[in-house]
Amino acid sequence: MAKNVYICGNPLVDNDSMPFRILEALKNALPDIRFSDFDPTENFPDDDPLFIIDTVVGITGVKVIEDVDGFEDAPHFSLHDADLAFHLKMMKKLGKLPQLKIFGVPPQGDEKSITTELVKMLKEIR
Repeated sequence: MAKNVYICGNPLVDNDSMPFRILEALKNALPDIRFSDFDPTENFPDDDPLFIIDTVVGITGVKVIEDVDGFEDAPHFSLHDADLAFHLKMMKKLGKLPQLKIFGVPPQGDEKSITTELVKMLKEIR
């Protein structure tokens, strides 16, 4: 059975589009993994364990995150401001958070080296 890996971010925003810029290379390198983009404020996947690739500001290489408590809270003025961190923290508070592994990628950098590093990590989830 193929593993699901969910892609977060915004392909239209340069500082949030790295997961989408490397997506085709990931699909080519890992054909047995199903990559799906999703919006965390809509139909949230119910996979357990849950694997997500998202942009993380302030890192230079790929970083694995398994604890949502370290996420910095962004200002929220309405539900339109809800993001992945907000949703995951809410799920944890409700006792609904599955086992989680987020592969954080930097917003900028060498796409080929980021892809290579990420492929090595994703091969381990099989």
